[in-house]
Amino acid sequence: MTRFPEREAPTVTELASGVVHAVTETGAGETSAPAFESSWGPLSAAARGRLHALLSRVDGASQTQVGYPCNQAFDYSELFPLFGYSLNNVGDPFATSNYRMSTHDIERDVVHRFAQLTGAEREDVWGYVTNGGTEGNMYGLYLAREMYPSGIVYYSEDTHYSVQKSLRVLGMRSIMIRSQESGAIDLQDLEETLRIHRDVPPILFLNVGTTMKGAIDDVGAARRMLEELRLGDHYLHVDAALSGMILPFVSDPPPWNFSAGVDSLSISGHKFLGSPMPCGVVLAKRKNVDRIARSIEYVGVLDTTLTGSRNALSPVVLWYALERFGAAGLKRAVAHCFDVARYAKLRMEAAGIPATLGKHSITVVFPRPSDEVVTRWQIAPLKGIGHLVVMPHVTHGMVDAFIEDYLAHPPGPGRPNHHGARSLPPPPVAAIMDLSTKVSER
Repeated sequence: MTRFPEREAPTVTELASGVVHAVTETGAGETSAPAFESSWGPLSAAARGRLHALLSRVDGASQTQVGYPCNQAFDYSELFPLFGYSLNNVGDPFATSNYRMSTHDIERDVVHRFAQLTGAEREDVWGYVTNGGTEGNMYGLYLAREMYPSGIVYYSEDTHYSVQKSLRVLGMRSIMIRSQESGAIDLQDLEETLRIHRDVPPILFLNVGTTMKGAIDDVGAARRMLEELRLGDHYLHVDAALSGMILPFVSDPPPWNFSAGVDSLSISGHKFLGSPMPCGVVLAKRKNVDRIARSIEYVGVLDTTLTGSRNALSPVVLWYALERFGAAGLKRAVAHCFDVARYAKLRMEAAGIPATLGKHSITVVFPRPSDEVVTRWQIAPLKGIGHLVVMPHVTHGMVDAFIEDYLAHPPGPGRPNHHGARSLPPPPVAAIMDLSTKVSER
């Protein structure tokens, strides 16, 4: 009969080294089970060189990142010790779990803070920290499908490409609505389409900050339209990936959140706040979430989220950012982004580059740059346009350098330059702890 022999507990030194030696003494007729020995050896010189090259490449690319909404101004080094643990936020953050190496308490705090920012009553909404905006939007659509299995989803042609994928995965009927030139949904086309399908519950998927133009759909007008058409059975989800962290800090925001009657919304965490990994928060009316909840004995928790195992570090990252920014710091960071976005628009127009900037938007749209500029500045192009997304790390100096390159390499046929940008002085990127005190209020 084989059994595991008794042995003394490993020392702290053994645990830290990752090596716990096997016990060799055995009794008569007994065999010892080998204890685990770490199979990790030292990193080879070639592997270490590759790691250093990766870090150098990423650091260089961060100096010219103006085309995607990913804030680079953060410092999470204080959280590095948490990388030493296998953390997992499996299941519902508002329920207990058998797996105790979690950050559910931090996650609940983050959800409550985002609920406050989105005009929700704390006890009326439920949420969790997601892998990013796509998961948050899919969750909202999932709830809508469970409520109205025969419903039709209406979304604009400026909606993020991932939504069509989510609709296919969920097997939901959908109709694409035209967009206005600004990028906002065409309300006239929406109303005409709703009238044709009045016998089917509508599921409206609206954008608060479209991907390419930063346009904000008129949530208030859409709600009134549903009331006027007597469409009582309906669901309204809002994708507020970027603008959801901007509108709470402007003086005259349009209707966009739970106070405007939405059923669920998704906000990205890695966009405005900044994070080393993609993340976000999805919020939904608690009464709708209760419809799908079920208990899972294996992990001893309610199954209310899309994924099982979930990143337990991202809630800490979001909590840490909110703590370091503070409400005043976030307001100053938003003001900084508006200031630099207006500056970019005016500088482009002065240089003869047509540029547009919507109200409450930090996305400056202009004619598509050359392939060289697209590659160098990591611009997100779509057909004939490109955009500059002014995040907290983007400075006036970065805008000037971008415009200089845009003019020096005018749009035209050509191939992308994959050999990196010309030598530019590193732009001054403020760390998170500086943004709360040093972002100028222009």
